Amino acid sequence: MPETPLLETKSTVAKSRPATRRKAKPTSKGVSGKSAPPDEPLFFARDESWMLFNKRVLQEAEDPSNPLLERIKFLAITASNLDEFIEIRVAGLLQHIEDGFTAPQRSDEGGRTPQQRLDRLDVILHGFVEAQYACWNDHLLPALRAENIRLLNWRDLDERQREFGLTFYENEVDPLLTPVTIDPSHPFPRVLNKALCIALLLRSKRSGKSTPRPAPVLGVVTVPRALPRLVPLPSAEGRFDFLMLHKLIESQVESMFRGYEVLARAPFRVTRNSNLYLQEEESRSVLESVRAELHNRRKGDAVRMEIENSAPEEIVERLRMNFELDKVQVFCTKGPVNLLRLMNLYAGVARPDLKFPHFQGRKYNLSSKSANLFDELRTKDILLHHPFDSYATVEGFVEASVEDPAVVSMEQTLYRTSEASPLFTALTEAALTKEVTVVVELMARFDEASNIRWAREMEDAGVGVFHGILGLKTHCKLALVVRRDPDGVVRRYAHLGTGNYNSVTANFYTDVSLLTARPEITSAMQKVFRYLTAKAESESYAPLLVAPLTLAPELVKLIAREASHAKAGRPAAIVAKMNALLDRATIEALYAASNAGVEIDLIVRGICALRPGVKGISERIRVRSIVGRYLEHSRIVSFANGGKPEVFCGSADWMPRNLFDRCEVLFPVDDPALSTRLREEILGAYLKDNVKARLLQPDGNYLRAPVNGKAFSAQNYLMEIAMVERVDSK
Repeated sequence: MPETPLLETKSTVAKSRPATRRKAKPTSKGVSGKSAPPDEPLFFARDESWMLFNKRVLQEAEDPSNPLLERIKFLAITASNLDEFIEIRVAGLLQHIEDGFTAPQRSDEGGRTPQQRLDRLDVILHGFVEAQYACWNDHLLPALRAENIRLLNWRDLDERQREFGLTFYENEVDPLLTPVTIDPSHPFPRVLNKALCIALLLRSKRSGKSTPRPAPVLGVVTVPRALPRLVPLPSAEGRFDFLMLHKLIESQVESMFRGYEVLARAPFRVTRNSNLYLQEEESRSVLESVRAELHNRRKGDAVRMEIENSAPEEIVERLRMNFELDKVQVFCTKGPVNLLRLMNLYAGVARPDLKFPHFQGRKYNLSSKSANLFDELRTKDILLHHPFDSYATVEGFVEASVEDPAVVSMEQTLYRTSEASPLFTALTEAALTKEVTVVVELMARFDEASNIRWAREMEDAGVGVFHGILGLKTHCKLALVVRRDPDGVVRRYAHLGTGNYNSVTANFYTDVSLLTARPEITSAMQKVFRYLTAKAESESYAPLLVAPLTLAPELVKLIAREASHAKAGRPAAIVAKMNALLDRATIEALYAASNAGVEIDLIVRGICALRPGVKGISERIRVRSIVGRYLEHSRIVSFANGGKPEVFCGSADWMPRNLFDRCEVLFPVDDPALSTRLREEILGAYLKDNVKARLLQPDGNYLRAPVNGKAFSAQNYLMEIAMVERVDSK
């Protein structure tokens, strides 16, 4: 990893059909040539900061204090993260180069051109892949063997395992295979994005004494995605043996290519440009435009090829030329291609002792005076911190709204949801008796297909389905219910959250939910829904901060207010937790607040462009990243406000895309007890963490937080509190 990431601005991707070939060959001068950055630029580069985040995830895979199968999961997550980074970020940078962007980025203090940025990134990517496979070969694979968990080659199988493998191949695998030999009548098959394939070097056996020996040809077999990548084998009690599916197929390739001598074989995988380039046409709905573009994503230009390092040069070069890749875009792996598939070990090995102990979030219990959740919300707000608090309470709010005949209408946003979502079922049932409006974000990356399906099915059920505002992603997490209460008064009840309406990810993402009936919040939410369905703007959305309308300027004002308090000698401090910090204006406001005397603690899981600890600029700013069992996903910001603390939660990271290209909502938590819980129990725990926290240094490196005294893990602490309170409530 580089020690000093560079400044980068928000990239703009061309709207035309992408072509991701390089016009200029990469050179080493892009890393250390004339465009070297100053020692201390004010902003770190986005992509390099992101790679440092993935490095922190890899450190969890390397950490022997984590259970072994959890370490396998962390390694698989790094592979998934890297896939998305390459098919979106690297592909976008290649597109810039192809489109002729040769000048340095506007605010790139190092003066790097897109090509130079890409050259530097190439070095980082190859180094990271080396580290991934070193982790696998040097740490995880030996540890698995020590626990009697083995990934075997065909030659290692005993007679019973071979018989099982052959039967599985004949019954399950062979019917799905379509072997192709590349020749003038059989062109190279269209290899789908991230599909594992096997390349073979073949020579025809049909040659006479007077006929010259034929030149080798290429054969290709696609490994079926419908089958498990790891085939469990019969094994002795206490042992778990697996055969990788591609190795089983490789063992039988001679039967698929009769008449050919198999000279060599190698598994490979191609990653394609997966950015969506929508053509806005009046004749098409947004749904149809997204659906059509999804078809093209599977066939986008290749941007990376992974191939096992045992592959002969002839296979590598033939594939590289076919996919029109530069050599630097080829990654030779020292182990299985696509480490993400190792995730199957987690589910396939019944060893609870090699996993984190099971944890179930505490369930919210209604007070004795409340007959139902609506009664409860008329007297108090409810704050939930998932997964430490069960997500069932949120689902229960929606389901209760469906079942209650007093509820007359429901409105909700959907960004990502689970395949078998109870919320989806509830909303479609509600349409039978109530007015139901759902704003579905079709462009939620890699969930587009499922969201299109949800939208169509809900429309068929009578739900009013909207797709937000053209050009803006609907990323806010809102549910609004209108109910005629027993006293005859029509009231609104609401859920606002930091995370998606997804009961699966709610078990391993940390997020905050607020359930409330406060009129000032619920009436503002109605204005937000009208903005989403009719693009009808309001003069004010207070007390909510709404992107792209009010959030960015109001956020800067709140930061500036802390600076004013500090200058006046009043209590002034900011604690903010988010996934990413990239917006330049917001960072400059934080720098100004630091210089004014505001103490600032930032808990930024991933990308952070702000440079902390620089004298005269950011010496009062501290940045930490927490990477642990749960994915830190909640966004919380606390302002000391001269002794009258204010706390907001919401869906937005502090990035240009969130502040200006999405509909986001930041909401206040006004209840004193709930505000205190957010500031002291939740944010306070993350600031004390010295087990999973890494501290961002002025030079761009992340160092583990020092353990001064007792080790403290925020996530473990929050689980312990939840377990104690769950026992006390019984």
